[in-house]
Amino acid sequence: MMKFTRFAFTAFALLSLSACGEAEPDAVGGPPTMRRLTEAQYRNTIADVFGAHIVVAGRFDPLVRTDGLLAVGASRASITPSAFERYAAMARSIAVQVVDEQNRAMLVPCTPSSAQAADEACAKAFLSKVGRLLYRRALSDDELSVQVKIAGAAADTRKDFYAGLSYGLQGLLQSPDFLFVTENADAADSKTLDAFSKATRLSFLLWNSSPDDELLKAAESGALNSEQGLKAHVDRLMASPRFKGGVRAFFTDMLALDDFATLEKDTVIYPAFSLAAADDAKEQVLRTINDVLITKDADYRQLFTTRSTYMTSALGLVYRVPATVPNGWSKFEFPEDDPRAGIQTLLSFVALHSHPGKSSPTLRGKAVRELLLCQKVPDPPGDVDFSQFNDPNSPNKTARDRLTAHSTVAACAGCHKLMDPIGLAMEKFDGAGQLRADENGAVIDTSGEINGMPFADAKGLGAALSQDPAATSCVVSRAFAYAAGRALARGERDVVSYLENKFADDGYRFADLLRTIATSKALYAVSPPQARAAGLANKEPTS
Repeated sequence: MMKFTRFAFTAFALLSLSACGEAEPDAVGGPPTMRRLTEAQYRNTIADVFGAHIVVAGRFDPLVRTDGLLAVGASRASITPSAFERYAAMARSIAVQVVDEQNRAMLVPCTPSSAQAADEACAKAFLSKVGRLLYRRALSDDELSVQVKIAGAAADTRKDFYAGLSYGLQGLLQSPDFLFVTENADAADSKTLDAFSKATRLSFLLWNSSPDDELLKAAESGALNSEQGLKAHVDRLMASPRFKGGVRAFFTDMLALDDFATLEKDTVIYPAFSLAAADDAKEQVLRTINDVLITKDADYRQLFTTRSTYMTSALGLVYRVPATVPNGWSKFEFPEDDPRAGIQTLLSFVALHSHPGKSSPTLRGKAVRELLLCQKVPDPPGDVDFSQFNDPNSPNKTARDRLTAHSTVAACAGCHKLMDPIGLAMEKFDGAGQLRADENGAVIDTSGEINGMPFADAKGLGAALSQDPAATSCVVSRAFAYAAGRALARGERDVVSYLENKFADDGYRFADLLRTIATSKALYAVSPPQARAAGLANKEPTS
């Protein structure tokens, strides 16, 4: 009989592990989170529960981007008194629409014994059904009883069952149990989230909306607590057309596309850049991302080199290319000799990260570092004299000439070496993202290097980004933090390394990355109560 030495057994185990793939490491996890619904999540939930025809009219308080994501900032958000008043107004508007004569037959699952009086049984049937979807769990008897009583009292006062029912629904829509995602550890195993919290994380990751009835049933039955059950529902959610909406939501957050809400361009300098072009620019990059990563299931790194995109007539005016569908979207591919290649050369990047009236190599370089590579660039010192960099009477004709001033100021040189060479690669795109041959009559030098990789132009920058391991590491860490709704916890570095290796093994397929995260034990791991009490689950730096 063959005898194994300790060394031989270890070698055999390593070979077996290599053949079967790297095993997921144990995860310490972080604390359960309580985070405010984003505006998109609120709107999606209302549309999914009541229908897309229900109008959500109101203004939402902005979230503060934290560690590169609004999804993380949501865990630190509160609701101000003025914001609560707006939520209350939205709740009234939504509730009135749901129970009006046009919608009640479809949305209220019962008919009251009298439309002019309270009907406890019918109110209970409606409020328990929608409350379960809004709260992402079944309502307790006390929670349901309170809203049923409110609906009944209002119905008797107003002599209108449906008016009373709207008051009960308003109570659900104004509740912190709806407006905040509150996670809980499992009662039987404090080291993992309970089934409803799992369902919620899963649904917001893949659909950016609340769990549907089928997912809630899986939580109620305990199916989500089994590996097989979890995988089955991950596959189901990813097979849905709504999965592309989840992917859009993630990249909207990762690429800070919410900044389009405050984008301004000087229409005298850039007459082709209209409000329609700005709206279409945001949509263009999201369509491109979904086409490359989901429809084609291509390597994530192709986002930085793809010439294929979508075009509208409004975008065509800015890009100076024809649009084949006058009032709609059409597939478009930039020619081989065009300097545009990759999402970092689309208007959503070069126009967004520019000034209203001119381009900005510094802003563009900073965006590449922070958004695409997850490399934090320090803020400038408070006492910098910016006039020496923005002198309108400067004899320097090009941005490269003007930015040489950064290298002469010690407080600026270090950071600008990280940003300016990258941004200068995109200087043939003006502040609106339009292609230009020169700047002030001078030739534009677009050469540079990033992390030791030289490039000649914007297309070369894209090729360099596609080969930079920081780019793939960035999307992995952002995706995990987005899924968890919090920054990485201490002890999760091994988990992220595992996800990075698995991402590479899967050919950098983004859908496979999301499936790995969604089915991982790490996503649902909860740090032990004693560790949370001791503060051992604090944020771990990610850059």
